[in-house]
Formats: sequence, structure tokens, C-alpha cells
Amino acid sequence: MPPPNKFGIISKKYLSRRAVLRGTGVALALPLLDSMIPAQTPLAKTAAIPPTRFAAIFVPHGMAPGYWVPEKVGTGFEFTPIMKPLEPFREYTNILSGMWSKSAEPPPGVTGADHWVAAAFLCADKPKKTAGADIRDGVTIDQLIAQKIGQDNLMPSLQLGVEDPGANSSNCGEGYSCAYTNSISWVTPTKPLPMEINPQVVFERLFGAGGSTAERTARREEDRSMLDQVLQHAARVKKDISPGDRHRVDEYLEDVREIERRLEIARKASATIPTMETPYGVPSSFDEHIKLQFDLQVLAFQADITRVSTTLYARDLTARAYPESGTTTGFHGASHHAENPANILNYSKINTYHVKCLAYFAEKLKNVREGDGNLLDHSLVFYGTNMGNSNQHLHFDVPHILLGSASGQLKGGRHISVPSKTVPTGNLLLSILDLYGIHQDSIGDSTGRMPNLV
Repeated sequence: MPPPNKFGIISKKYLSRRAVLRGTGVALALPLLDSMIPAQTPLAKTAAIPPTRFAAIFVPHGMAPGYWVPEKVGTGFEFTPIMKPLEPFREYTNILSGMWSKSAEPPPGVTGADHWVAAAFLCADKPKKTAGADIRDGVTIDQLIAQKIGQDNLMPSLQLGVEDPGANSSNCGEGYSCAYTNSISWVTPTKPLPMEINPQVVFERLFGAGGSTAERTARREEDRSMLDQVLQHAARVKKDISPGDRHRVDEYLEDVREIERRLEIARKASATIPTMETPYGVPSSFDEHIKLQFDLQVLAFQADITRVSTTLYARDLTARAYPESGTTTGFHGASHHAENPANILNYSKINTYHVKCLAYFAEKLKNVREGDGNLLDHSLVFYGTNMGNSNQHLHFDVPHILLGSASGQLKGGRHISVPSKTVPTGNLLLSILDLYGIHQDSIGDSTGRMPNLV
């Protein structure tokens, strides 16, 4: 039962889930608070029930063979070296092995497809081979989910990347359009959505509603936080909510301020880097960049600005190195390990580092309390690729990870294994759609549902 209000009585009045803090040029959405739940009403029976968020993350090139598949199937498995960063999140983790990315294989009689099929990851459809404007692929599941649960949000979905498509990280030859490698999110069969790489742009889209570009630019130049514009309104709101909610609002505002601080550092640093490959405001460090993108997603989920996001870690032919991984070998080069044990071990370091970044995202989600649980309880994070053994460009035995409880629908702590080359990834996509109340007969190359998932 909620505490009495300042008049000593329990009121049926409550704060709207759509409440925002307003200031000049700023409209800052609030996270879910206890004060948004009507008095004496169970959470499950209110309009404030937390939605199940969806986040999809694509990484090319698969994972180092021998370093990612747990030996034991089912529960109680030991985390392999690549998966070790997820061990603190065992109860939220499902590791899937044996999956077949048929949609990433060249069509019969067609060559050169598998470097340009990031677009197939979330639709399980082979893209049309064309270098012209007549591109075509399937509608991706993130957009199907956004159509179902995101239409009342400020942003139905959020598309993020960490590599500039104009930075020559991938050439678009072999008869395939760059559209297939530049986006993993397609709202129609002919319309891919751009992946935004600049955290400053993302921040302004999320929290700068109501202000003009000139106002936001002036605010940055004056070195003033957007929070300074809403603190007066926040103080009024905090008078009428519980001490616990006041603390939650303060923590949320501090998270927003910290991201502003880091974005300003990135903006100033990028202005001094002598290269055209780093756009204004984008951190030069992958580690800082991906963490900023994940932090923004967490805030967007927390404030219910969006419920659906996609992230493109890298483009297929990227030469980017990740010093934090313990190797300076470029990603694509390392993936062609020539079956050499030393090279495979070296490649596994990059894979482990990428999963460590995923664990950072999981921790951030878990640390945000929401309703009767946390954001990781109320989310499904789909992390995967469309390649098995990258050295040979094989598209079976492809690694996938599911993180989160999907609002209690998904049991974690499991290694789900299927026989090689029997279950296409379309089956997994079809089962993910089921978790969001979207029941289709098929999607892409599906032949049924994913066995033993739910």
C-alpha cells in the first residue's frame, strides 16, 4: 500500500506514465515510478505495467571455433572463454548453438553474397543481388515489434551503429548494394533505416524535443546542461512523490548529466583529431563509443522514449582493431585465422571483448529498477551473427545469445543446442515475435518455431 500523501490520506491520483520534465527547448521523459501506479492497484493491472523491450545487436564474422560452445547442453554448463563475461548474468542468459544462417548463403548459382548480408540477420531473407536502387530484402523483426509496441512512443525504434559508413570500412563490390551492409533494420522490403553513429545526435533526439537546433547549439556553447532547464519543474514534481521515487528521479537525472559530460568530452576531442573519418562528436575509442550508445539505449528504455533498438557493432570488411581486447589485429583480418591454433586464440580475444561489451549493457539494464523487477527482467537482448567458421565463410553452427527474461517469458541459464544445419535462424526470429504477441506462420527461411526456447 502506498504511503499517505501530504494530507494524510491515500489518494487515487497518480503521476502519468507519460509525464515529462519541461524547460526551454527540453522535454525530459521520466522513468517508471511507484507514483505512476494508482493507489492499492497491483502493478499487473495498471497501464504502467512495464513493457518488454527488444534490443538486437549484430556482429559479423561469427566466433572463434572451440572457444564459445559450452560442452554441456541444458542447465549447469560452464561458461567458455568467449562467454565468460556473461557468467554474472547466468540466470538471464541463453546460449544457442547449431543454428543455420541459410539466408546468408549465396543463392544457387550466385557468388559473393556473404559479405553483404548483415541485412538478413533480422529477417532471415536473402537480399536481392543488385548494386542499383532496386534493393530488396525482408522486413526485420525489430520493425515488426516496433509496429506492435512502439507506436505510442516518441521514437518507435532506435537504430545505432559504431562505424561510419563513409569511412571506407567496407567496399560495396561483388554486385551488392552498400545498403545491405550499412543497416540491419528494414521498415519495408525496400527501405533500410540508417544506423546513427553520433551519440550527440542520438542524445538530442531522445531528450531535446521542443527545442530548435539553434537553441541546443547555444546551450552547448554556453556549457549549460539541459538539466539546468528542467530542475525547477523537477523540484515541483518531487514535492508530491514518495522519498523512494525522489531518489530514483535524482539518480536518473544524474545519469543524464553524466552522459552529457562524456559527450562534451568526445565532442572536444573529436575536434582535434586530424582525420575526416571521425564525425563531429563521435568518440575515437570504440570502447567509449559503444558504452555511450548502450547507455543511451538504457536511458531511452528507462524513460519509455523507445522500446525497440538495434545496434550494428561493425561492418563486414572492417579493419578496425580493439586494443582493449588484448590484440591489435584488425577484426576482418583476424577472422581469417587459416585454422591456425595461435590465430584462432588471437581471434577469440576480439570475440571475448565484444561479449564483454554486451555484459556492460546487461549490467546497466539490470541496475535500473522498474516495477517488480529491473530493465533486464523486462527486456530481450538478441546478440548474434550470420557466420559460423569465418575463415571458410561457413554459415552453419552460428552463435546466438539471448539475454533477459522478456517479462518472465524466457528462462535463462541454458545452453540450447540443435543439430547442425537443421534449424534455420528464421525459426528463432519467429519464436522471438511470439514473445511480443506477433504470431505469424513464417518469416524468411523459417520452417517452424525454435525448439525448446519457451
